[in-house]
Amino acid sequence: MRVLGQPAGMETQFWRTASVLRSTTRKRLRTRLANGRVVRARRGVYADRPVKDLDALRALLLCLPAEAMLSRQTAARLHGFGVLAEDAVHVQLPPNVAKPRLPGLVVHHSALPVEPVLVRGLPCAPAARCVVDLARTIRRLDALPVLDAVLRTGSVCRDELAEEASAHRGLPGVRQARSLVPLADGRSECRQESQLRLVLIDGGLPAPEPQVWVLDGEGVGRYRLDLGYRERRVGIEYDGLSHLDRDRLRYDRDRANWLASEGWTMRHFTDRDLYRRPAHIVTTIRALLP
Repeated sequence: MRVLGQPAGMETQFWRTASVLRSTTRKRLRTRLANGRVVRARRGVYADRPVKDLDALRALLLCLPAEAMLSRQTAARLHGFGVLAEDAVHVQLPPNVAKPRLPGLVVHHSALPVEPVLVRGLPCAPAARCVVDLARTIRRLDALPVLDAVLRTGSVCRDELAEEASAHRGLPGVRQARSLVPLADGRSECRQESQLRLVLIDGGLPAPEPQVWVLDGEGVGRYRLDLGYRERRVGIEYDGLSHLDRDRLRYDRDRANWLASEGWTMRHFTDRDLYRRPAHIVTTIRALLP
């Protein structure tokens, strides 16, 4: 551990209060806090510089039992498939370890043992464990995007997800997780595309293909559709805020005209359709699939 007052390296240094007071007095500590040579990262934890992001997580872990590991939404973000917005930090502890009470912390007790993996130097639940925990505990419409995202990263394959889901047998929500694993597809590129696909599947329609390339007369990919039924030339798009830009509008019109000339029937949906009237989406696409 570096002594207070030494030049700081690239890596943030942390100390617990007891460690700091072995090398200095409370009065000197207050002086160093006042002049910025030391900062309070969390209650009882000091650092040699202001902390955020990964360093804030490191400071938090110093306040937790040694068995704690980052899990669920927090671990998913570190693994690279954090498609769900979440401000709280999620950690996992064995069932016999008391839950700490800290602001912004959500603690999950888990009866299933698991060995943490280091991600960017932080102990995390393994990717497969993390995604199945999420898939069985969050709403179905949000769970498929997580499964799609983890396949997109290549962290795990579908067989590994199925195996992990089987290990959760008897736990709450495992049926949902097991039903969604076969539907997961790493080709989906955003949360809303995954959700739109699930709305169609749950509505009783065949699963549309994600990221469909439409070829020109020379066999070169001209445009790529969010979702599509290639044989019936039906394309489905989710239009977010990026489609409100004037240049994007011109591009979209050229694209729509070319696709129509090639025999494609396109349908576009927005957040209102996806989150407020999913039945409208299903009815609209069903009418195009005789």
